[in-house]
Amino acid sequence: MKPKFLGILALILWISWAVLFLPGSAIALDKNVNYTLTELHYRDFSGKDLEGTSFAGADARGANFQNANLARTILTKAAFFKADLTGADLTETFADRVIFDAANLTDTIFTDAMLSRTRFFDAIITGADFSGAIIDRYQVKLMCDRAEGVNPVTGISTRDSLGCPPE
Repeated sequence: MKPKFLGILALILWISWAVLFLPGSAIALDKNVNYTLTELHYRDFSGKDLEGTSFAGADARGANFQNANLARTILTKAAFFKADLTGADLTETFADRVIFDAANLTDTIFTDAMLSRTRFFDAIITGADFSGAIIDRYQVKLMCDRAEGVNPVTGISTRDSLGCPPE
């Protein structure tokens, strides 16, 4: 009887350890959750501390990231179509081949971010700070046509952060 009990106890302990400590565990804090290749349609991440997490390949269309800390995250090949990132901090984020089409990026901070081959078609960029970010020239040209405002946190104008020519 005892060997069977010990086997069951060992199995329960192993499952508990796996749920808590293996990558991708959904029970961990938001900051430690791996959202790679997940569907996050219309999820609410507003105000969350997600620094250093991965959203690589995630589909976050329509998701709410208002005032979220996304600094140093990995967003490679993710889709943020119509997502709300108002006031979000994406400092030093790696966002290669990301779709921010029609997203609300008002007052978002993208300082020192890697934004190569990333799209911003019809995105609202009022007050966004792109200082030091690496962005394709074509995207910069398109964004300069509608760039306005000053980021309330950094004090940098969107036009200046993109290196737009004087109007």
